[in-house]
Amino acid sequence: MSPSADPAAPASTSAPPLAPLVAAQLSYLLSHSKLPIRVGQIWSGCRNGRHSDRFTLSIPFCLDYVHWDFVYNALSPKVAPDVVFGPEDEGFQPLIDYADAGNDKSCLARWDYRDPSGLFALVHELRELYIEYHKKQVDKVDDARVTFELSTVLSKEGIEVCMVPSADRPDEVKFAVPLLDVDFDFNKLVPGCPWRLPQKIHLQVIFPISRSSSYSSVPSAPRLKLISTPDLKSLFSVEDVKLPPWSNGMCLAEYLPALEESLNLLVVEASASIGARRRFIEALVPTFGRPIEADPIFCRRATVLSISGVFTFLVHFAIPLQFPKQQPILTLQSSQHCNADGAPITSPPINDYPWSPRWDQAEMVERIYDFLADECQNFKKYCSDVLTQHK
Repeated sequence: MSPSADPAAPASTSAPPLAPLVAAQLSYLLSHSKLPIRVGQIWSGCRNGRHSDRFTLSIPFCLDYVHWDFVYNALSPKVAPDVVFGPEDEGFQPLIDYADAGNDKSCLARWDYRDPSGLFALVHELRELYIEYHKKQVDKVDDARVTFELSTVLSKEGIEVCMVPSADRPDEVKFAVPLLDVDFDFNKLVPGCPWRLPQKIHLQVIFPISRSSSYSSVPSAPRLKLISTPDLKSLFSVEDVKLPPWSNGMCLAEYLPALEESLNLLVVEASASIGARRRFIEALVPTFGRPIEADPIFCRRATVLSISGVFTFLVHFAIPLQFPKQQPILTLQSSQHCNADGAPITSPPINDYPWSPRWDQAEMVERIYDFLADECQNFKKYCSDVLTQHK
């Protein structure tokens, strides 16, 4: 089940619907949390129960997910749920610690089954405790460089760390470092942006553990990778970013400023590229006529209807993020020819037409139009050949 799915719906055909009070809390969590929480299995604690009362949540942590079971009791819906953590986190027992300390600050101490935000508060509280738990676990590692890195960057807001055990190589420590300001709002760069969740870019840094009390003469560079939230790829692809080199003896506190400065510039360019793509789509109108379809937000695609004699076809423009440095990819689609499966015949992607990023949008469109005046005849013949092959 996706975060946008109906939490009252069963996860499988054999599972009954969630108890109403439980469903209300799960629905509130999924609609109000800024975290990309996923719902896994939903099931009932009773063999023939009318309602399901427990489910698995996948909760983001350190650029991955942890999976926790939330166990309600449909026969006692006023009682707060139990939480079952993963087998790798036997040492994480926040609920026991609360009980032993008589803590009255936890949302569990103020649990009100009538409040639909109860599960929301519990999940976010546990996640914060889980983040702090792993920081303490990493702080216990006997590695001079990891200890130093923790002391210099751990105060950065939003950073998360965890151990990465491995059976076939030394254990490692993973840092998930949020880049740009924590409050940086990508949505403001894109008018009408449909994103519901905050968009983020993180630097994943993985240090091998040497378990030495001092630095080696030349510590090996950590493994570095930029990771973004999936929706951000509509605006900006971190896969196209070339990371700065990691110099010998460098630490994260030295590495991050140059990387963040570079990212800021690239994000500004990505935002400006939307304007350039929009102007290109607008420039299609005088030559091709008004597009019959177009992406109004990110301006990544447009489709126009073209006619050459009695041959009618569509031209699909796929406009890359790096426009105008990279030219649009064209695909022609016949309105009069279908293949053996009944689907319209389309051309292979076309990008071998005249192009220069220095031209203004009007000239770009004119050059494409002139190119298609000849290419459409080749495409018409291609369509006829396809039909001949299937006779």
